[in-house]
Formats: sequence, C-alpha cells, structure tokens
Amino acid sequence: MAFVRAGSLRFHVQRLPAAATAGRGRPLVVFLHGLVVDNLSSFYCPVALPVARAGHEVLLYDLRGHGLTERPADGYDSRTAVRDLLAVLGALGLGRRPVHLVGNSYGATLALHAALARPDLVTGLTLLEPPLSGAWVENMVDTLSAAALSLEDSPVPAELLGLRLRKAARLTAIADDLLNRTTLVDDIAASRTFTPADYARLHCPALIVCGEHSELVPGARELARHAPRAALRVLPGLGHDVLKESSGVLRESVLAHHPPTPVAGAAAATPRRRTGALVR
Repeated sequence: MAFVRAGSLRFHVQRLPAAATAGRGRPLVVFLHGLVVDNLSSFYCPVALPVARAGHEVLLYDLRGHGLTERPADGYDSRTAVRDLLAVLGALGLGRRPVHLVGNSYGATLALHAALARPDLVTGLTLLEPPLSGAWVENMVDTLSAAALSLEDSPVPAELLGLRLRKAARLTAIADDLLNRTTLVDDIAASRTFTPADYARLHCPALIVCGEHSELVPGARELARHAPRAALRVLPGLGHDVLKESSGVLRESVLAHHPPTPVAGAAAATPRRRTGALVR
C-alpha cells in the first residue's frame, strides 16, 4: 500500500513495474475506475497484473474521495479529476511520460476528458463502458440522489459491522460520505456532455468496449463514428458489467491495443487495428 501527496490531497496509488525489459520506453498504462463504491482494486487482478506481466509499466490510483484516497467536500467535476491525474503523475515523477489511459464506466469518461485536454500526454485510450450522453448524466444523478436518501442516517453500516461484513460496511460508509457530505452528485449533474466536435479532436487511438445489452452502446457508436482513430468492440451477452464478467476478453483487447513502441504524441501513434468484433 502506498500514498502520495499530489496537490492538496493524499492519494492511494499502486505501481506495477513492467515484468520485461521490453517495457522500457513504452507509454505508462494508467487505470481509472468508476464511481462511489469502486476503487483501484477492481482493475488489479483482472487486467492490471496481466498488462504489467506483458511488459507495460502500470499505475493505479483511487480517485478523489474513493477507496483510501482523501475525501474532500468538493472537487468531483471532470476538470478537477484531470488536474488530479496530472498532479499524481507529477508527484510520482511521471509528468512527462506518455500515458495510455484505461477507464471503466465514469473512469472512461474522465480518460476521454484527459485525452482531449492533454493530447500531448495521452497517446492512447481503452474505454470500458464509457457513459457519454446527457441521458446517462440525468439517470445517474437520479440514481445517486435516491441512494443518498437511503443512506442518510442509515443504520446499515453498523449492522454490517455487527455481522462482521467489514468490507461491505466500509464501502457503504464511503458511499454515504460521498453522496451526503460532498458535492459529488451536484458536480455530476453539472457535467458537460461531449459533442461530435469533441470526438473529432480525439486523434489518439481509442478502443471502446461495451456489452451488447448496455444502454451505453449508442453513445459509444457515436464516439467511434466521429473520432478519427476510434474502434468499438461489442461483447455479446453482456451489459454494463464487462469488467467483472469478461476479464479474459478485456485482457486481450487491452494488450492488443497498447502501442508496442514509444510515441512522441497522440498524432504520431500507431494506426488503429481492426480485428474481430471491432466496428465503426
């Protein structure tokens, strides 16, 4: 377990060295997890360890307020999340290292924001179930608001501890803090949605992975349609749970999509690979 002071916050981070010398000079692979009850551990065994063993240096960290990272009262908007990412990289001495971002759910949205804000830094994206539409924002705000009401002054965390379900109790307590004592819900509600013009500015290779039954597929198709070097892979039989239910396929997709050699910038990245179920 490791912590780093980046900006005004103490972040929980995990670094995995490349298992082979072939990893030297390759972009750093950074994983960004989803909202509220998620944290870096969701990536650790299914994808991050295999990526490191394949020769890529890996960085995982708990987002602001999540997992073991400090939980301030505000700053849960995408712009601050990008600043947090850059601060973590800088604090670790990696601020000038090209990165390939792998984001799951809301983490995929943050990865896309980072790529648009810093095309000089982000050389590739792997976006798992990215929520991109205004409809998703509205649905998520409704869901989080309902969850906040159910958790306010709830005895559930104490009851879970009484049952010795410590992990569940901790996750419930974190969710209560995030939803009822921070600006997270308001910040999500104020999120700026992406436009086709935004996608057209995305010049790095981007692999989008969605479950066949996910409500996010239409937004992913729009991204793949407008971004010059994006491809979409739809996994049959799955919904929004692709990270949990199809880790083997994800490992293959992530590893196949990582640039095998150093790149100077997003515009110089290797051409997109079209294989299997990759579609526009």
